[in-house]
Amino acid sequence: MKPDWFHRNSDRRMFLKATTASAIAAMVQGPSRVFGAPYMLPRKGVSHPAEATTAARVIIDTDPGVDDAFALMLAMRSPELNVMAVTAVAGNLPLEITLPNALRMVEICDRTDIPVAAGASAPLIRRQVTASYAHGENGLGGVSLPPPKMTAIREHATELICRIVLEHPGEVTLIGLGPLTNLALAFRSEPNLAKAIKSIVLMGGSLSGGNVTPAAEFNFYVDPEAASIVFNSGVPITMVGLDVTRKVELTEPYIRELEAGTNKPSRAAAGIARAIMATYRGHGEKGGPTLHDPLAVSALIRPDILSFESYRVQIETDGLITAGESVGWKRAPIRYAAAFENSPRVTSSDETFTANTKVAVDVRPGSFFRLLVDRITGNKQDNG
Repeated sequence: MKPDWFHRNSDRRMFLKATTASAIAAMVQGPSRVFGAPYMLPRKGVSHPAEATTAARVIIDTDPGVDDAFALMLAMRSPELNVMAVTAVAGNLPLEITLPNALRMVEICDRTDIPVAAGASAPLIRRQVTASYAHGENGLGGVSLPPPKMTAIREHATELICRIVLEHPGEVTLIGLGPLTNLALAFRSEPNLAKAIKSIVLMGGSLSGGNVTPAAEFNFYVDPEAASIVFNSGVPITMVGLDVTRKVELTEPYIRELEAGTNKPSRAAAGIARAIMATYRGHGEKGGPTLHDPLAVSALIRPDILSFESYRVQIETDGLITAGESVGWKRAPIRYAAAFENSPRVTSSDETFTANTKVAVDVRPGSFFRLLVDRITGNKQDNG
């Protein structure tokens, strides 16, 4: 994610340069175009973390990124979650940066039992857009961390996602923290995947305006076609978007608490937080960095932190100035039925209109930060 002060230059207006024909062609070609390597059959034998009987099985798809780093630390240090894999995607930074950052976070949390896989290096059909201005050239606010010692597994992210989900049908939740390219590729490559996924929890979208354009939030703006595939997959979705993430700004007292921590995650989080706060001040921002992604993770750990309402959400892929917009309906008014009759995206009558997404509409910021800071530092206070 990138903050509201970051705006791309006008050449992104070529956003929809691909025609409908080229979009279709891109959607049916093999994953080698995106991954830059041959697509291989699923491989067995990758070890997973010890499975807790009550922990929710999750796969985290991410593009670290400052707030992604916090989200990974929160997830890996929360016993409520069994992180079965981490998959990297290009988004906040190119894949050659987001992948090592994901490996770094796994090592910092002493969770090298978790497999990490490389995923898509570009959106499905559009030119890549990044947010280095917000996250620093290294994705971690400029904080220099040692290079990772562990390496990514040979499986591509799409393969790993499909294999784990199909090995545990109905049990795995996908957590999407970046552009949804990897998830879209997984749906495209495995026709039975959607039926086997328990749910998808994602950070992305907004029903109240974007942060990279007036219409679109960054993750959906980068790859609106991928987001559209995910929202049309039929899998239950929980969307934690700008409507609530804008309300969780990191402040100085929480940074000082992180700096008081003595473990590796605390030291890493404190350094990143201090650096990104300096970046914000350098841009003239009076508020603090917004920790979008860990808020989405918290929805699985402490659901009471967020309030949700049911919507039907669709993603705009055709508009020149609204591409990536997430449009939500609570119901389809009968007076609009005629306009929807020929649309494949919206049901045509009020009686058959169904929601596909739980959208976060309110948040308890204090409870969220208490959870985040206590889990990273190892304190025991996170009780609401």
